[in-house]
Order: sequence, then structure tokens, then C-alpha cells
Amino acid sequence: MPSLNGKPDVLFEEDDLPYEEEIIRNPYSVKCWMRYIEFKQNGAKSILNMIYERALKELPGSYKLWYNYLRERRKQVKGKCITEPAYEEINNCHERALVFMHKMPRIWLDYCQFLVSQCKITRSRRTFDRALRALPVTQHPRIWPLYLRFARNLPLPETAIRVYRRYLKLSPENAEEYIDYLHSCGKLDEAAVRLAAVVNDESFVSKEGKSNYQLWHELCDLISQNPDKVNSLNVGAIIRGGLTRFTDQLGKLWCSLADYYIRSGHFEKARDVYEEAILTVVTVRDFTQVFDSYAQFEESMIAAKMETTSELGKDEEEDIDLELRLARFEQLIARRPLLLNSVLLRQNPHNVHEWHKRVKLYEGKPRQIINTYTEAVQTVDPMKATGKPSSLWVSFAKFYEENEQLDDARTIFEKATKVNYKQVDDLAGVWCEYGEMELRHENYEQALRILRKATAIPSKKAEYFDVSEPVQNRVYKSLKVWSMLADLEESMGTFQSTKAVYDRIIDLRIATPQIIINYAMFLEEHNYFEESFKAYERGIALFRWPNVYDIWNTYLTKFIDRYGGTKLERARDLFEQALDGCPAKFAKTIYLLYAKLEEEFGLARHAMAVYERATQAVDKTERHHMFNIYIKRAAEIYGVTYTRAIYQKAIEVLPDEHSRDMCLRFADMESKLGEIDRARAIYSYCSQICDPRMTATFWQTWKEFEIRHGNEDTIREMLRIKRSVQATYNTQVNFMSSQMMKATTNATGTISDLAPGQMGLDDMKLLEQQAQQLAAEAEQDKPKLKEKILFVRSVIHPYCYCRQTQEVAKPFK
Repeated sequence: MPSLNGKPDVLFEEDDLPYEEEIIRNPYSVKCWMRYIEFKQNGAKSILNMIYERALKELPGSYKLWYNYLRERRKQVKGKCITEPAYEEINNCHERALVFMHKMPRIWLDYCQFLVSQCKITRSRRTFDRALRALPVTQHPRIWPLYLRFARNLPLPETAIRVYRRYLKLSPENAEEYIDYLHSCGKLDEAAVRLAAVVNDESFVSKEGKSNYQLWHELCDLISQNPDKVNSLNVGAIIRGGLTRFTDQLGKLWCSLADYYIRSGHFEKARDVYEEAILTVVTVRDFTQVFDSYAQFEESMIAAKMETTSELGKDEEEDIDLELRLARFEQLIARRPLLLNSVLLRQNPHNVHEWHKRVKLYEGKPRQIINTYTEAVQTVDPMKATGKPSSLWVSFAKFYEENEQLDDARTIFEKATKVNYKQVDDLAGVWCEYGEMELRHENYEQALRILRKATAIPSKKAEYFDVSEPVQNRVYKSLKVWSMLADLEESMGTFQSTKAVYDRIIDLRIATPQIIINYAMFLEEHNYFEESFKAYERGIALFRWPNVYDIWNTYLTKFIDRYGGTKLERARDLFEQALDGCPAKFAKTIYLLYAKLEEEFGLARHAMAVYERATQAVDKTERHHMFNIYIKRAAEIYGVTYTRAIYQKAIEVLPDEHSRDMCLRFADMESKLGEIDRARAIYSYCSQICDPRMTATFWQTWKEFEIRHGNEDTIREMLRIKRSVQATYNTQVNFMSSQMMKATTNATGTISDLAPGQMGLDDMKLLEQQAQQLAAEAEQDKPKLKEKILFVRSVIHPYCYCRQTQEVAKPFK
């Protein structure tokens, strides 16, 4: 195609004519141009570029053409030296493209990456800035990652910092990335400022998943470990602000503050911080962290001083300084238990146990002990105390007593009695300790006066458990104080005064069964027997079962010892009263006492009646024992024949295991009396509750009985009964299941053994086969005659027994 000046402008090949004709017809169709470009893709690059230029001249606003053209041009220079002119030509192409495509972020990104690859730093930075100005804000997140990566790779930290500052104005949530970059390039001051701003921003959410405390801890580590590089922040104020904000991590924060002063060279300030920390922390964990750091600091100071002393030579002033440091370290180690105790008391100032431990730590230092006790009784609130607050007052008074200052001890006790304790028992304990102190120093009258004062009725009475009233108005009902007063009155008072104390205890309805028994024993010692019995009666009226058991037991024993059979009807009335409503658990002892009374002083038939009542009234677990006693006493009094009815009743009432034992004893008794038929009937009756598998002893006993006293018919009858009983137990569900399990698991007696060739039998057939097998075994157990042993007819018995064969044989005919 000749141009105006006569020179060819475009050279066509014959294959290009269809595409050229199509372009002539549709010069503004992107598809036509793209088909032409695709056709020339493998041709000369200059011709391809010319086609792109012609297309863009016609369609300068086509993003598709510009994007493919620029990508093709960049591909053409790939691998070439960046100093070649072709790079600049491509840069110009990008600039021409941006005239029309300045709102397309992909063009900007490709251009910026292309410039970065050419190492054109200034031009790249300006192009990035142009891209940010040209594109809307919503498209900036596509530019910034590339821009920041470019800035971070520059050997110019100042440029990257300025870029990051601009970036954070739009995306403050990415501050952590900026802080990490500042760390990497050594700009710690600005890193600390930025980190402080992040920590103070409550709405900040870490993209790395860090909590606010973790960020704060990083800030503390940064500013404390780099005191010479961080100048824009007040380190002390920042860390102390964290102390009020993060109260669960005080130990680390205090250590960070001290570390800041140590690295700054302010050692005395660091020591002051440690001292302040160990006096303010409230948890053992924080205390341990601070104390260990403090001790390590002192050790390092001593080591550094010893090293400088050895290098510079010995000097008197240096030696004094070293000794001072050693003494300070030793004192710190010695103070540790006290400091730890202070931490626990700051946690709970009302912990009585810790106050006692603190007193022990001051052992040998009376002034400190007094100050500690004084502080303790002033600090501990009885309503919030853990432990007994009264023990502090008592220990305080005992301390004065041990140092022979009784007046001071009495003063402490008097003050202790006026404290409003939470429990009445605390005040009662104070009064008792007060009285015991006077007793230890043989001031008996003073001790009695103190306890009488404690038990005096107040002007306003109150119930013992009425928490709305102070304990001083309720202590007069404390059994603890009354018990001690009663003991003192018994030891040092008169009979009337002691009796009045016991009567007062009963009138106040605070007595226990032991108090009642003590009162009665006291009256008995002074030969007031009827008065002692009245005391028992009052106690019985106060208490119910089972608490009244000890009173009844003692009362009945004492009454029998005192009167014996002289007041038999009265004693019987007492026993009947005791047994009225008596639980079965406690009835046995009382019935035995009652029966013993009747045996010794009453009628034998009355005793038997008591025993018979006892067998029904006692607990089920003790009936067997009670029947044994009943049988024994009946045999001793009336003879063994009288016990038959007792045996019969016992066999009916007792459970099987005890009934079986009773049957054996009953049958043995009848045998000894010569009542063989009776004994055999008993054995026959008992056999119904004796499973041959479980009670082999019973069947062996019966067998021996029949061998001694029976004949062939009776033995055969016994074996028949045994098979019948065994079959009865076999038909029960539990034995059926056990037998079936045994039949299926036994290797020597399987189902196939019992029923060969019939493995499909049901359960009933299996049981029938087992019954047949048992019958066959019983048939084998029948006594057989021995051919070589002959017996002679005996006059005594028609049957003989051979000791060798242990069988009964028929007589020789």
C-alpha cells in the first residue's frame, strides 16, 4: 500500500487480505482486530506491534487491546538488560495507555511492577503515588500491598516510614505490620509510640490474634529493654498505668519497670521499685516473680562489685560497699517468709491462721509479737474471719501469761469477752480459757467467779441460734461454759451449789444425756439415791430415742443394783416404760436386763415371757442370737423338753440360713433324747430348704443319722427326698439358667453328650435329659450288698452297719 510520499507504509501478505478487508469494513470492531492479532501472533514482533498500534489508533478506549498490547510488549523485553532503549519505549507505551486507562488498576499495577523490576526507585514511587491519586479509594487496597513491599525492600527506611504513615491513615488496623517494620529497621522510639497508641485504642483488634494485655506486655518489654532508644514516652507512667489496668499480671509489670531502671543505670530506683512491689502485690505468683527478680538483681550487683574490686585492687571503701551489698542480700533472703505472709494477709486480712503463722515468725522478738497481736485483733473482723478469731485473743493473753504478766492477760481476756463474735462457741471458748488461766495459777475463787459471770442471765434473753442478737446475750445457754462450771462446782463448790448448777442446766434445756448421767452419778456419790433416780427421770423426759438409750441403760442398771428385788413392781414398770416405743436396734440390751431381773428376783415364767417378747421385738439381724439365749435359759430352768416349742417357733420365724441351723440342733436334741422319729421328721422338714448343691453338710449329717439309727427303707426315703428337692431347685428359674450355662460351657458334659445327634432340642427337652441323668446318678448311690460280707441277725436291731464299707446291709436269712 503506497503512502502519499510514494514509499510503502504497510506490507501485506496474501494471507492478510481477508483480515484487512474485514477491518476496512468494521474498523471499530475489537473482535476483528483481535482475530487479526491472533492470526499474526507467531509472526514478526514488529508487525504485531504495528497491528496493535493501528487498532489502538482506531479504538484508543479499548481496555482489552491496551492490556494485551502492554503484556505483549513486556514479554518481548523479558530477559533483556534493563538499560536497553526498548524498556523506555515500553514505559512510554504505558504512559500513553494511562492517558485513556487511568481508572484501570490492573494497568497501574502492571506498570508499577514493570518499573520496580527496572530498579527505577524514584520513578516507581512517583508512579505509585500517581496511581493512588488517579484511582478511587475503594481500589487503593490493590495498590498498597505492592507499594509497601516495594518500600520495605528499599535501603531507605525514611521513605518506607513515610509511606507507612500515609497508609495507616486509611488502614489503622494494620499498625502491627508497621510496628514490626520499625522493629526490624531499629526505629524503636517510633515503634514504642505507635504501640502505645494501639494499646490505648480500646477499639483496636489485633489481626494476629493478640490480646490487649499481650500488646501491653510487648510495649513494656520494648521500653524497658531499650531505655536509651525510647525517649518519646514516659516509661514509669506507662507501666504504672498498666499496674492499675492489669491487676492479674502485676508481677511481670513490676519486673519490667525495675528492668527499665536497671538498664538505665538507676540501680537505687530499681531497688525502690522492687521494695514497693513486694509490699503491694497480693498473689503468691506475683510475689514469687518479683522476689526472684529482686534476688537475682542483688546477686548480679554483688558479682559486678566483686569483679570491679578484683580488677582495681582492694580498697577499704570498696570492701565496705561490698559488705553492705552482701548484708542487704542476706536480709532480703531472711525477710522472705515474712514478706510472703504479708502477701497472704493482703489477700485475706481476716485469715486467723496466717496471723498465727506471722506471730511464730517473730519468735524471740516480744515487741514485734505484741505489735502483731495488736494489729491482728484490730484488723480481723469476726463476721468475716476464716478460722476462730477468739484464738487470737486467747493466744495474746497466753503470751502475757507465759511472761508472768497476769494483769495484762486478764485485761486481754476482759476485752475479748466484749467482742461481737459470729458464733457463741467463740465467746464460750474465751470464757473457758479465762477460767483455766486462773485455775493454772490456783485462783480457784476467781475462776468460779468468772464462770458464774459468764453464765449469768443477761438483761435481755435471747435464743441460742438467734443471729440477730449479739453473742453476749446468748452465751448463757452455752453448754461448754456450764459444763466447766459444773466440774468446778463439783471439785471446789458445795453440794447445794453443784446441784443448783445441774438443775439450772436442765431447766435451760441444754443438757445432754452425758450431763444427766453425770448429775445422777454426782447425787449417787453423795448418797442421794432417790434424787439421782429423779435426775434420770428428768433426763428421760427431755430426750427421745435413740438419745435416751444411755440414760435408760444406766438408770435400769443402777436401780437393780440399788434395790434388787425389793421394789420389783416398780422395776417392772420402769422396764415396761423403757420398752414402750423402744426401737428394735436398742431393745436387746433392755430385754436381757429385764429377763435377768425376773430370773434373779421374779418368776421363771415371767422371764420366759420376756425372752419370748424379745425374740419378736429385737432387730431381725439379732433374732437368731436372741433365740439361742432363750433356748439356753429355758433348758437350764425347765429342761430340754421345754425348748421344743421354742425350736419350732424359731424355725418358722428365722430366715433359711438360721432356720437350717436350728433344725440341725433340734434334731440333734431329739436324737439324744431317743426320739428318732421326731428327729427324722425334723430332718425331712428341713430338707425342703436345703439345696443339695449348697448345703452338703446338712445332707451328710442326715445320712450319718440314718446310718446310725435307720434302715434300708429310711435311707431309700432320704435319697428319694434328696432327688425330689434337687429336682425342685432345678425347676427354679435361677438354677435353670445356671444349669443351661453349665451345660453349654462344660467341656466334659456338653449338650451333645447329653443328647447325641439332637443338637436342635429346645430348653425343656434339655432339662428333661438333665433330670434323667440326675436320676441315674441317684440310682447309683443306692446301697448295694457285698457278696463277701455276711451279717447275723441281731436282737438289738434288725439291720447291721459295716464300718469298712460304711453301708447298711440286710441280715442273713
